Amino acid sequence: MKKLLVLLFSLVLGIALTGCGGSQEKEQPKQAGESGGDVIKIGAIYNVTGAQASLDGPSLNGFKLAAKEINAAGGVNGKKIEVVSIDGKTDQTSSTNAASKLVDVEKVSAIAGFSDSNYALAAGPIAQTAGVPFITSGATLPSMPEQVGDFFFMAAFGDDAQAYAAADYAVDALQAKKAYVLKDTAMDFTMNLAAFFEERFKSKNGDSAILLEDTFKTGDQDFSAQITRLKALKEKPDVLFISSGPSDCGPIVKQLRDAGVNIPVVSGDGFDTPLLIELGGKGAEVDTYFATHTCLNSDGEKVKKFVDDYKAEYNKEPENAFAALGYDTMHLIADAIKRADSADPKAIREALLQTNNFAAVTGSITYADGKRVPKKSVSILKVQDGKFSLIKEVTP
Repeated sequence: MKKLLVLLFSLVLGIALTGCGGSQEKEQPKQAGESGGDVIKIGAIYNVTGAQASLDGPSLNGFKLAAKEINAAGGVNGKKIEVVSIDGKTDQTSSTNAASKLVDVEKVSAIAGFSDSNYALAAGPIAQTAGVPFITSGATLPSMPEQVGDFFFMAAFGDDAQAYAAADYAVDALQAKKAYVLKDTAMDFTMNLAAFFEERFKSKNGDSAILLEDTFKTGDQDFSAQITRLKALKEKPDVLFISSGPSDCGPIVKQLRDAGVNIPVVSGDGFDTPLLIELGGKGAEVDTYFATHTCLNSDGEKVKKFVDDYKAEYNKEPENAFAALGYDTMHLIADAIKRADSADPKAIREALLQTNNFAAVTGSITYADGKRVPKKSVSILKVQDGKFSLIKEVTP
């Protein structure tokens, strides 16, 4: 009888709770962009450890600085930006896992990150499959948007633009007719950058303009064999195009200069790192030029404000143009959210496609005719007195 009374009491209690709305329906999983409350989650994957840290660390700093400024000004459409950052560790598997976590667990509205194409190409397809916009702040392979899909955007110019600018400067300003090319075969970025440089240089000086094309791999410490082959050339080159990433540029330049090779060195934005000066030493001061996204020593109003704000936040000057690219990317995303009046990823993508003359620190951004690679100016910088100085700004 006691058991029967307990059973009847439980039944009556259950009916009462149901009538009062006490039954618990299973909570539905949130969709991307449904961060909840007054917060919009934006993912950030940067390689703050490993060989890419000297580029990605400043980029993440710039990204977070922009988010802080946006929030201080009231946020976007009344909501605050929450940056969810995961270290890609300069590893493609870690980068892919980070993208999966941001999409599946954090339910971010958009993802930004990376200064190298290998990692953007690893993480981008995860966001593409989920229908979440991915904006790479500093990776420059121009074919990436087509390779990944229609949710992938670049905030920087393509490798073709910077390589063409470097070749034009070598020919027009340095009067170079013959070139030596040294490229890192371990990175898509360096291989493509070298190919675009050779294409442009040959178009101006003929097919025999490249005297020697030599190679190395990321992390090599000794470049004596390459230097020996360079010095053995019967015809001396007028310029050396070194296609390397940030960890190798300083040692290469130092060893070249220590070996008595003082031919002008030209490169791309892989040289835009404090490591060039730190590891290159006095050798980096000898005719070393590179193409990059902006000069942070320029007099432009937006550049000066960014530099001042960065110094105030981090107690140091921005290390390179990648800091500005991260800053621009956060503002680019916020602008799209504002114009879309929505944190829905698909709405953000549509707004990004309509971006026109967005005024950024690194130049105006427009995605013309549905293309997701902006046409931007290229800055040619030189190492002078331990700093990067602007020599010329061009739009190839």
